[in-house]
Amino acid sequence: MTNRTNQPAEDLHEELERVWGNQPGWRAGSAVNHTTVGLRFLVTGLGFFLVGGLLAMLVRTQLALPEQDIIGPELYNQLFTMHGTVMMFLFAIPVLEGAAMYLIPKMIGTRDLVFPRLSALGYYCYLFGGLIILSSLVLQIAPDAGWFMYTPLSNAEFSPGKGPDFWLLGITFVEISAISAGVELVVSILRTRANGMALNKMPIFCWYILAMALMIIFGFPPLILGSILLELERAAGWVFFDVAGGGDPLLWQHLFWLFGHPEVYIIFLPAAGIVSTLIPVFAQRPLVGYRWIVLAIIVTGFISFGLWVHHMFTVGIPQLALAFFSIASMLVAVPTAIQIFAWLATLWTGKVAFRLPMLWVCGFLMVFVAGGLTGVMLALVPFNWQVHDTHFVVAHMHYVLVGGMLFPLVAGFYYWLPHVSGRMPSDTLGRWGFWLFFGGFNMTFLLMHLTGLLGMPRRVYTYDAEMGWGWLNLLSSVGGFVMAIGVAVIILDITLHFRFGRKAECNPWNADTLEWATPMPASAYNFASLPDIDTRHPMWEHPDLPHTIEQGHHGLGEVMYERRDIFGSDAITGKVREVIHLPTNSWLPLQTAAVIAVVCISLLVKAYTAALIALCGVLFFALRWSWHNGAHPVASPWREDDPVDPPLHSRTFDGPGLWGMVVSLMANGTLYVSLLFGWFYLWTAAPQWSMPAQAPISLWPLLASGAAQVLAVVVYRRGVAQLRNGSDAPLQGALWLATGLGALHVGLLVWVLISAPLNPGDLAHDAVLTVMLYYLLLHGSLASILTALQALRVRIGYVSLRLPYEPVVVQPLWIYTLGVFWMSFAAFVVLPMVWGAG
Repeated sequence: MTNRTNQPAEDLHEELERVWGNQPGWRAGSAVNHTTVGLRFLVTGLGFFLVGGLLAMLVRTQLALPEQDIIGPELYNQLFTMHGTVMMFLFAIPVLEGAAMYLIPKMIGTRDLVFPRLSALGYYCYLFGGLIILSSLVLQIAPDAGWFMYTPLSNAEFSPGKGPDFWLLGITFVEISAISAGVELVVSILRTRANGMALNKMPIFCWYILAMALMIIFGFPPLILGSILLELERAAGWVFFDVAGGGDPLLWQHLFWLFGHPEVYIIFLPAAGIVSTLIPVFAQRPLVGYRWIVLAIIVTGFISFGLWVHHMFTVGIPQLALAFFSIASMLVAVPTAIQIFAWLATLWTGKVAFRLPMLWVCGFLMVFVAGGLTGVMLALVPFNWQVHDTHFVVAHMHYVLVGGMLFPLVAGFYYWLPHVSGRMPSDTLGRWGFWLFFGGFNMTFLLMHLTGLLGMPRRVYTYDAEMGWGWLNLLSSVGGFVMAIGVAVIILDITLHFRFGRKAECNPWNADTLEWATPMPASAYNFASLPDIDTRHPMWEHPDLPHTIEQGHHGLGEVMYERRDIFGSDAITGKVREVIHLPTNSWLPLQTAAVIAVVCISLLVKAYTAALIALCGVLFFALRWSWHNGAHPVASPWREDDPVDPPLHSRTFDGPGLWGMVVSLMANGTLYVSLLFGWFYLWTAAPQWSMPAQAPISLWPLLASGAAQVLAVVVYRRGVAQLRNGSDAPLQGALWLATGLGALHVGLLVWVLISAPLNPGDLAHDAVLTVMLYYLLLHGSLASILTALQALRVRIGYVSLRLPYEPVVVQPLWIYTLGVFWMSFAAFVVLPMVWGAG
């Protein structure tokens, strides 16, 4: 580990700023720094939040009095659909991901996230996808089938306009952003912590974010698959959800809620992480039950994936399933209760300072507990049947989501605001904003429990005066406007504080976590040198850390070859293993996201030729991105005389790229398993499912394709094994041979696909089988192209015995592709043949 203690601190900071800083002016669009990207997520999310809030106010205005016609039924349906869509997809998760991107490197003692360009790509996908969705509202063709887009209401027959297509393509675009952030955060937390920061020394907030990111990896692919299938049904006429062709509309609900219920905890866990971070600071004592809370986080993540059917209690599922999912829905309250009791115990045994962030934490505790109690009520099947489609469910959802997410988020905004501005928030305006929001919120949604119990259905644009709901709705609407005034006061407070706020001193809250050892406002590089951390409370136990870090007394206290360097650490112990060199500012994320946006827009207007051209553009930028990676000079300058202890990650077999590939394949595998789930669900549950008497695809060409793939994997793995054993002489030949075998595998798959008499427009069986073949074709092609690139990089010198890590990154893709091929062969070909023969 290199320190430069004889360099003046001012010179070191100037040098770091030059290497890590963003380009000035319009060139800032190329920024990939986690601080910049995180703030962009937060600001953009705030903009979408204001749009969603405006839509909600229009809805409450319409419902304030009975028999009003301020908003017609068609526009009303668009408003509540877009309100839910904006708040769930464009505000809640992206804002929490942005906060995590901003905070995680600062908390774990590093200078940036491990894949900076991926973070930037995620932001631009989020921005462009959100704009595509909102443009439907501006064009007055917004979707009106609900933010859950249930079939058959959302299919081409009952929603013939473009609205659902904007939703499906835009949401899929946004989900790319979420998956990108999930991969980024998982690998960064596991592999770039400060030297000595073992898992049991990690800040509790990082555990929450790690769980959230893993849940995104496993929770979002079912919705991506469902959106793709529904868009194929709408645009191409393929059958997945149409009963007449062997589909089932309930398949959409299963895929949606396989995402939708984990999403509730994806939103809750980071917010709970903020609470677990703030309470010890304002109680001035360590968090009670750290290990119990970590266990509760893990258990919550697991249980949340077993609850999706409790959103479907009224669709007619078997009683055994009702009992199972009802019990599971109540069990999830146990790990949540562990966290709440730990928070209360910390407050009880500490000396609590009721500063402004703590006020919002207290509001969270009150509102979220109330929402949790109604959640236990809804887990009971008979009660759920009575109130399922009423305002009671709407009220519960807002108590859980707004109480469980927005209150902690605002507390975190105020708490970490000095990081961004270098100034302290206003206590007076902040308290006004809290009480207006808290009072308005409870006035709005507490009364909605009553309207729900009185029988008022949700998703209706008006109601008769004699129903007796008028006065409750009027008070709810008044509360909504009071809440909106509270939001306006908070925004005014945050805006004014940048100019008039009192200058913040070092560690102004006397916090214990490492982010307060960075400059305020935050610098582009976070830490002038990277400290060793062996405690959960570094700022309490080592209060001189800001000074020694600034003076460059710790690791990487110098700039090598104008390179952005961070430490790579062991996933368990946190011990430094390598120096990771990161790519600098790049236009590739913006260019790639822009071309993907062109693909989506072309599909919306059915300009398929333009979509195909844009898709070629996506391939071009993706390959260029892949080429400017690793040891390429554009990605990171390296020299022959670079230090070898610790080595640069490009000189190892276990760099961050391998971890990124494995985590990405976990998400990919979840999408594939969701496709298998759809296949078996339709097979066993669709009322008019039918299979042809004879397999529609040619068996022998498919087997030959699989054999070519097996040989490609064997050849590739042998080349990597020889590289590990110290010989790179046969590597290039092995890579070219694997590429050729992969091309043969792809060619045979194309033959199978073209020759098969598949009719996806009439039969769900053929539609799912066709999607499976395209899935295999895409992955086989990707593995072959990346292998060809590796062979070229060996020839140029970017991959060698000295720079060996890239072939190891591609190897899991080959193994994954081989695994899904034979799994598909068994599930889609062999099993139906055996079943039919039996």
